[in-house]
Amino acid sequence: MHTTTRSALLRTLSIAFALPLLSQVALADSKWDLPTAYAPSSFQTENLQSFVNDVDKASAGKLKITLHSNASLYKANEIKRAVQTGQVAAGEILLSGYANENPLFGTDSVPFLADSYAEAAKLAGIERPYLDKLLAAQGMKLLFTVPWPGQNLYSAKPVETAAELKGSKMRAYNPATSRIAQLLGAQPTTIQLAELSQALATGTVQNFLTSSASGVENKLFESVKYYYRVNAWLPKNAVIVSQKAFDSLDKPTQEAVLKAAAAAQERGWKISEAKDIEYQKELAAKGMKLADPSPALKKELQAVGEKMTEEWLKNAGADGQAIINAFKKP
Repeated sequence: MHTTTRSALLRTLSIAFALPLLSQVALADSKWDLPTAYAPSSFQTENLQSFVNDVDKASAGKLKITLHSNASLYKANEIKRAVQTGQVAAGEILLSGYANENPLFGTDSVPFLADSYAEAAKLAGIERPYLDKLLAAQGMKLLFTVPWPGQNLYSAKPVETAAELKGSKMRAYNPATSRIAQLLGAQPTTIQLAELSQALATGTVQNFLTSSASGVENKLFESVKYYYRVNAWLPKNAVIVSQKAFDSLDKPTQEAVLKAAAAAQERGWKISEAKDIEYQKELAAKGMKLADPSPALKKELQAVGEKMTEEWLKNAGADGQAIINAFKKP
């Protein structure tokens, strides 16, 4: 055999033998980027960092995840697409932010449907297989979800019945909050959270729905005195991963990720509920009057919820109906 030919053959064979080894090396050490839009101090981000640390430990360093907080890598509305197109392996999103793409992403934000952590957990369990299927069709896998505290009613004046909200100026920040205002006979007024204190001081807005966390972080206790625990909805964050990136991991590393995800979900729900209690205590300490809605107000808000559930079902189809039917079963 000619020397040149033999050299070429040896090179070919060495490459052929090296390829499986290279793929094993790729499986042995993986690096993921995980963007989130939230600040490092957010309980959601802190929980996410614990997940990252757990994966590192459980995989014995085989999978290194770098967390990018504060929308430093991608803006909130860009993260899902970045995971879907393989620009990053994983990301954290607000599920209801994609309700326009598919109504099932907004199940947890149907107003006055699940109005407590226990009800929200029940709804999350029912909707999970539908979200799994929806994301799988887009080449992604849902790892875990964690709710934010519920959206509660802040008001400059006491509110005993829905009639007292009629004609008032209610802050709206998305189609759902505008619709709630309309159904209550209030005037929806679009105001960004950062401008809310000023709007309250000038009487541009008199009431609104937001979480206990927003109340503390934005010092809303300086502008409003009444807070009603209506828990209009508990929106959830979801951590998603590219199916391709997940499939590239070896079996023990995949199991490490799933185990850490299950722990992050359980921990995150507990932290969210504890934070909600903590934030409410702080609002009360700052002089706000906290109360559950009166039976009359609760009943009127539930009627608004039923109307908006009907409207949501028109877009959500058979899957949406199946979720609501299962949720309403005792």
